[in-house]
Amino acid sequence: MKPDTPNRYGTVTRFLHWTMALCMVWMVFSALIPDALTDKSAQAFFRNGHKQVGSLLFVLIIVRLGWAVANARRRPASLSLAAKLGHWALYALMLAIPSIALLRQYGSGRAFSPLGLPIFPGFDSSQKIDWMVQLGGLLHGELAGVLVALVAGHVAMVWWHRRQGGAEDVLPRMVG
Repeated sequence: MKPDTPNRYGTVTRFLHWTMALCMVWMVFSALIPDALTDKSAQAFFRNGHKQVGSLLFVLIIVRLGWAVANARRRPASLSLAAKLGHWALYALMLAIPSIALLRQYGSGRAFSPLGLPIFPGFDSSQKIDWMVQLGGLLHGELAGVLVALVAGHVAMVWWHRRQGGAEDVLPRMVG
């Protein structure tokens, strides 16, 4: 297992990055697909999968942040202030979006047990906590859209830097 170095990310960092990327692709599709389907069981599959994978993704984000902090001195440096701020914005949204979803879930009174792990029990939905449900309804999807735009920008900048070549080529840091 290779550690992070000033020139490239190590095995754990790359594993976390690409696993999170795959989870995010699932999250986008599982959020969009159910509304296009008429089969209720298929809708339920994607909605339930969205919550399950989202829970896994939230744990991966927390682990990745901890790993990044623990390895901060060994990791490749950001190319610019814009790159550093872009990454901080990605992390902030990756933490905020599932946190808001958890608030909405709790406020609705519905139990939450992702991957079979009880996080919180349900309660009488007639006593739901409106501000939590409304905040989740207002921000979860919208912030997810902002995150998708930032991820697209992230990918575009990796491609742009790759075209520049030389020390600007950041893709080899995260691949291989």
